[in-house]
Amino acid sequence: MHDIHERKLDLNLLLAFDALLREGSVTKAADQLGLTQSAMSHALRRLRDFYADPLFVRVGDVMRPTPYAEGLAPLVLEIISTVRVKLMTQASFDPATSRRVFSFCMSDMGELVFLPRLIERLRSIAPHCRIRTIQAPSEKIAACLESGDADLALGSPYLEAPELFRQELFPHTFACIVSHKSTMTQTDFTIERFLSMQHVSVTLSDRSGLYDRAIDEGGVKRDIYLTTPHFLMVPMILENNPTLVATVPRELARVFERYNAVRMLEPPMPLPKFSLRQYWHPRHHHDPANIWLRQMTKELFDNFMS
Repeated sequence: MHDIHERKLDLNLLLAFDALLREGSVTKAADQLGLTQSAMSHALRRLRDFYADPLFVRVGDVMRPTPYAEGLAPLVLEIISTVRVKLMTQASFDPATSRRVFSFCMSDMGELVFLPRLIERLRSIAPHCRIRTIQAPSEKIAACLESGDADLALGSPYLEAPELFRQELFPHTFACIVSHKSTMTQTDFTIERFLSMQHVSVTLSDRSGLYDRAIDEGGVKRDIYLTTPHFLMVPMILENNPTLVATVPRELARVFERYNAVRMLEPPMPLPKFSLRQYWHPRHHHDPANIWLRQMTKELFDNFMS
């Protein structure tokens, strides 16, 4: 066994230990800390190597602490509590008095569907704070988060930036929309009808085929009449073209339907889901304001789905 006094233990590993102790699951502990499952598994391996003990073993579907881990638990919790108190004393964030400008990186879909709820929530609990939104190509999002140009990015799991922290907010599902002038009913909207219609497709300029790949999984091939990078154009195009159809995220379809330009129909075949996530940079992981913002956003989306 290594001499434990000759080595240093990363505080982040203690946070991982605490999360594993409370959640009893690598997956749930990773989600709670905003880590990937592989990163949490790596942290557990480092903990096991440091203490030369398994620490957590699987019993059925739950990771149970070993006797050694149970003995460590009170000390670990005391250390974490002490550090948190010190940090909050020296660097705290009070939403009721702060005048900070929070910046979100999101698409036009995010602005249309989620921004009104974010504004309503922020105005009620942080009345002096302000909001700014930006749009950036996916390859530049990490740089925006690192520099502080954006505090959080809201987007899909297709963002390839392994250095970023991430947390799942909720799963997207798809719905179809047609012009309010269309006479088609849900019963009429069969797979054959769906495939025979011409489609409007949204292909985000820097994420070519993102939605098409998700929709067309399973071999469904649509007749794409129009491709646009802007979700906001879709209802205006459909309104006076009742023979066209578009497949969009369900939350967006509900927003469009409220303005009476389009009607929402259930897709005539099963379509896959994909997750909306929030991303942030490690530089700001321990910033009290960013921590508060992430927690507020997560709670907002939890309520959004309830």
